Amino acid sequence: MEQIAFLGLGHMGAPMARRLLAAGHPLTVWNRTAAKAEPLVAEGAVLAASPADAVRDADVVVTMLADPAALDAVADEIVPALRPGARWIEMSTVGPDAVRELAARLGAGATLVDAPVMGSTDRAATGELGILAGGDTAGVEHVLARLGTVTRTGSLGTAAALKLVINASVIGAVALVAETLRLADALGVDGDTARAALANGPIGGAVARTFADGVHFATALAMKDLVLATKTTELPALEAVLADYRRAADDPALAQADISRAAARIRNP
Repeated sequence: MEQIAFLGLGHMGAPMARRLLAAGHPLTVWNRTAAKAEPLVAEGAVLAASPADAVRDADVVVTMLADPAALDAVADEIVPALRPGARWIEMSTVGPDAVRELAARLGAGATLVDAPVMGSTDRAATGELGILAGGDTAGVEHVLARLGTVTRTGSLGTAAALKLVINASVIGAVALVAETLRLADALGVDGDTARAALANGPIGGAVARTFADGVHFATALAMKDLVLATKTTELPALEAVLADYRRAADDPALAQADISRAAARIRNP
């Protein structure tokens, strides 16, 4: 089976890498905080000392990083070390511009696929992520299938663009639920009754995500996605949502906590 290098072992990356390891792929891993790789090493993965060392012998490279800056820093190290013909699956949420800039750096020496994911840590662990895939996926479909269900979006960068659209809608909807519950509190409406009524209405899915347990989408990462979105075009509603999350994230603990915790702060500032 192909030698895979997996870079980025955060809340999402670690369970995704574990899926590939369990499928029998020889796996080399790297993470900025090396200690996070220890459970995977105990299960058979090889820990690389640097991003370049991780990819030197890899047929397939997978990156799951925090933001465009992290991707750019890793790319500085691994682009010169890639094997000719390697395939790079970029699964972070970084927006289409970062994907296209990366493709330009790679040139013809390697094939890039942008494949951001929908779903949280629970789906990552069970291999039930929704994967948006842009570009030429030939040769990596079986790798992506270990992680979830693939939806082709078109040319390179289209998946990254669509992921930004989806995340903006979810993050905005969670903030809207929090604010409507604040309105219910101000009007003296019973909180449980208001929540149940909203859950049975058009934004029921957003209500479920607002109160979700056992998942993790850090508020800091949500804000990063909103910054990417609001830089693209004029989005007054999402700019207001971003301001809500920024106020919640004044508490450093909330910045790294799931957006459901930020929603609670938005409701009760």
